[in-house]
Amino acid sequence: MDEDRRALADVLAPVIGEVATVPWDAALAARLNAMFPPDGPLFSTLEARCGEGIETGWMGLQGDDVRKGARVIEPCAATGGLSVDVVQLIDFCGPHHRHPNGEVCAVMPADAAGQFDGNPRGWAVYPPGSDHWPAATGGCVRILFLLPDGAIDYTEQSASLGSGAQGGAGS
Repeated sequence: MDEDRRALADVLAPVIGEVATVPWDAALAARLNAMFPPDGPLFSTLEARCGEGIETGWMGLQGDDVRKGARVIEPCAATGGLSVDVVQLIDFCGPHHRHPNGEVCAVMPADAAGQFDGNPRGWAVYPPGSDHWPAATGGCVRILFLLPDGAIDYTEQSASLGSGAQGGAGS
């Protein structure tokens, strides 16, 4: 894991520790928003790392202006077996997919009115077996999401954006 990805994993370590042994449900979302509030230091640092990673290219996001994303860190010991993925959506409804093991999202609007699936800035949790058409409204929204074992099932496999975990722009 390169230095940028290691730094991101280090920022996420308290969150990963918190989600490791509890059910992934609405109560977890409330707990994460209380423990790591959107206006708190961890969330602000996470938001800055993601913004910098997107803007400089080290996250390796792929796609076009309204939808781009990548698997930034593959599941590994440093992330407790969770993958770390990042997407940036601008007023866009993404491809339908299912979360076999659940999904924890850090919703980071770059535009003040931005929301992800109706969630404002903060944490959102999708329980195991849930599915959705991920939708960003109100402008640009960046979402970092954690997936146990990296598991995500796209209805159409071609909808996946691929992996940026091996390097950023030009890799």
